[in-house]
Formats: sequence, structure tokens, C-alpha cells
Amino acid sequence: MHPIFILITEHSDMRRLMLLLTIMLATALLQPAQAGNLAARVKYKGSPSYIYRIYLTDKQGSPFTLSRPSRYLSRRSMERRRRQNLPIDSTDLPVNPHYIEQLRKHGAQIIGQSRWQNTLLVSTDDSSSVLTLNKLPFVRSSRLVWQAPDSISPITHRQKYHDQLEEYFFTPGQIYGKGYEQISVLQGHRLHDIGMTGEGMMIAVIDGGFENVDRIPAFLQINICGNRDFVYPASPTIFAETDHGTKVLSALAASVPNYLIGTAPKASYWLLRSEDQQTEQEVEEDYWTMAAEFADSVGCDLISSSLGYYEYDHHDMSYKQWQLDGQTAFVSRSASMLASKGIILTNSAGNSGMGPWKKIGVPADADHILTVGALTADEPRHIAPFSSIGPSQDGRVKPDVVAIGAPVFLINGRGALMQDMGTSFSTPLICGLTACLWQALPQLKAEEIIQLIRQSGNNYEHPDNIYGYGLPNFWRAYMIGALQVKNKKQNP
Repeated sequence: MHPIFILITEHSDMRRLMLLLTIMLATALLQPAQAGNLAARVKYKGSPSYIYRIYLTDKQGSPFTLSRPSRYLSRRSMERRRRQNLPIDSTDLPVNPHYIEQLRKHGAQIIGQSRWQNTLLVSTDDSSSVLTLNKLPFVRSSRLVWQAPDSISPITHRQKYHDQLEEYFFTPGQIYGKGYEQISVLQGHRLHDIGMTGEGMMIAVIDGGFENVDRIPAFLQINICGNRDFVYPASPTIFAETDHGTKVLSALAASVPNYLIGTAPKASYWLLRSEDQQTEQEVEEDYWTMAAEFADSVGCDLISSSLGYYEYDHHDMSYKQWQLDGQTAFVSRSASMLASKGIILTNSAGNSGMGPWKKIGVPADADHILTVGALTADEPRHIAPFSSIGPSQDGRVKPDVVAIGAPVFLINGRGALMQDMGTSFSTPLICGLTACLWQALPQLKAEEIIQLIRQSGNNYEHPDNIYGYGLPNFWRAYMIGALQVKNKKQNP
């Protein structure tokens, strides 16, 4: 028997449950970033092609200026920064359109861009064509981030779905239904009791797909602002892709009394797809960055991301553990910028704790974010065996916090209430309650809210690389934060 099963079957019914759930996880969705390697693959029928990341030298001569941010940022985005006294800087300026035009004149097919990192994505059938682009005076360098594979994971198709949740999950007398424990252990229900349910907050969910969210009745009451697909080529609909994002969204936004209530049921949501289920290549870091920049531009306050990377289909794209410093990986550099834009990112730590890698991936190593690990649901709660560990390579505490993740009650793409496990699902529990906390304390900056949550953790006095700062107490965070706000008013 494989050692990971020996580890979790030594004791008790709980160990047997963990075995069953671990098998489910390993055969379905360890993490979207790894799912493509687990599914049966089929021959890739496309022509040989490549995607390069083009690094530009500057933004000089651009028609966009810092004095007119309304040309590239929404009013809500600018208001979020104004409220937190955060400046708009050169990283906010779009890529110089003159450079884009020059690249197109040289035959480049532009399929994406990052204003924060001043890069472009270029698709080509001829790998030698990038040599010509590299000679242009405004091109600093280029990097291959995708190439046509020999095989891919098969295209998914929509599953049939249920019109209503199974009656045997109905929980009389408990409005949270099966979701009570996963919220109450964080003292999140106490925020809800005072009306802090996420109203007025906008959350972006970055994932690989949201199967049947547009059809399942349990999701139709959610305030969904819109959706975007940043994967190239885009899916005909993100609602026919994986249901991983469906489950994440349910942990955040479900509102089916006596069955399941999410952590921020009154928040508004953007559904953003950045994960390519068919291959695992570095270009997904660019897609994620594009999604995060879009979330910024439309004014999102928080991002829930249950994605992570460290091993790609091509070995030379994969990471070494010494690179987990929050600044080496393209996606981690993007994630580390979010708080300076006034956005709080919650990102899953990863599910590699029982494998040879064991550690967090990227962008879980990013600075100024909340990286979330997973706890077992039953008392006494321990770290889930699969939950990835820290610290970051530069010695920062990782994960930052933990929440129940083995298992979590969720609604899947078939419209069924079920249990699944992973840091993918502990993450939205933290994200939703962070939105509720920020709703209650709108005077505070993103960094201040992040610190409050760390400070409320039951391991804050002695953080480690397993639990981080521990299990947050969101009611305690609120009480501490309210006192801080009061003191600021009295002593400006």
C-alpha cells in the first residue's frame, strides 16, 4: 500500500474518512493546477504553435497618463484607492499601444497583456519569429510560456443538474444548514448576526470554470456582476468548464436556508477564468495576472483564488523550492502587488503536504496576502495531511491562516450538496468572512485588515510553518479593529 494511505488509516473512523476523501481528492481535484495531469489525456490535434511573454522596456510616449486614470480604471476602482489613500502609479498605466502596433506590424499576434508587469503575450506558429521581435528597441526580452503539447486533457461537457438540493440535507432549526460548523469555528456567524454579510463588497473568484452556475437554482440569487475568460483560446462558456469554481463560489455565496449559507452571501461577484484545464504551462501565470488586473480595474475589493503552481508539463518551466520568495514567479510578483492596489487576496496554500514537494506553490508564496491552509473538520482539529506547508523561502510565515478544509460542505456542478476537501475550499471560507470584516471596518486599509486576521489567529503568539498564525477568530478581529478605529478618531 502506498505510504500516504498508511499514514491516514492507522487510527479511528476519522482516519478512514480522511482516506476516502483523500482518494476523492487525488482522483478528482487535488487542485486545478494539477488536474490536467490526473485526467486521461487525448492526442492534441492542433498545429505546432507557441506563446511567448514579451517584456517591454518602458511606457514612454503612451497616450495614457496618471492624471486621467478614468481612461483605464473604473470609478469604483479609483474610489477604493482614494479611501485607502493609495496612489495610482506607472504600473497602473496600460501597455503602450504604440508598442503593440509596432509588434503587430512585425507579424505578432497579441493575445494578452499585463499593465502591472509591462508584458505582452504573443502567439506564433514560428518560434524563430520571436528573434525579430527581440531586436525591437522597446523589447527587453522574451520567454516561452506555452508550446503545443503532444496530448491534452479531454474537453469537458456540462453535466445534468438537480433543480433542488436533496431533502435529507435539510437541517431543521439551523439556518446555516450543513455550513454551520465551517463558519462558526471562525466566529463568522457573529459578524452575520450584526448584519455583516458582505453587502457592498465586491469579490473576484479566479478559477478554472463555473459549471452550471448560470442554471442551478441555488446560484441564481447570487449577485453576479459578470464573467470573463482570460485563457487563450477562450471557452465558449465558462459555465461548461470544471465545477471547481462552482464549489468555491458556493462556499462564499450560497444562500439556501437550512441547507447551506456561504460566508459572504450578500457580496457581489465577478467570475474569472484563468486556469487552462487541458495543459499545465507557465502561461497560466499570465492569465491569472490578467484576471487580477481586471478585478482591480472594475473595482473588486477582494480576490478568492484556489489556484497554485510549481510543476509544469515542461520541466524547464517548473519551480525549485528556493524560488518561493514571493518575487521570482511572475504570478507571485503580481499577487504581491494587490494590497498596494487596495485589494485583499486569499489564495490556497496547496495540497502537496503528503507528496514529495510538501510546500506551498505560487502565488501562495506572495507577500501581503492571506495564504490559507486546511484543518480537519472534527475535534480536535489538526492540519489536514495534504495541506501544503511553509515558510516562504525568504522566511515569511506561510500559510498565514487556516480554516476547515477536510471536508467542507459545498454545492457542485450537478447542483448537489456534498463534501469535498482541499485548501481550495478552506480559502473561500476565509475570503468571505474577510469581506464581512472589511464591510464592518471600511475605514481600514487592505494591509490593516490582513494584519487583524493574522492577529486574531489562535497561533499568533508562536506562528509556525504548519498552521501559520492559526485559526482566525473574526469576531475578535472585529472587536480589535473597532477599537483601533475608535482610537484613530480620538487621536487623529
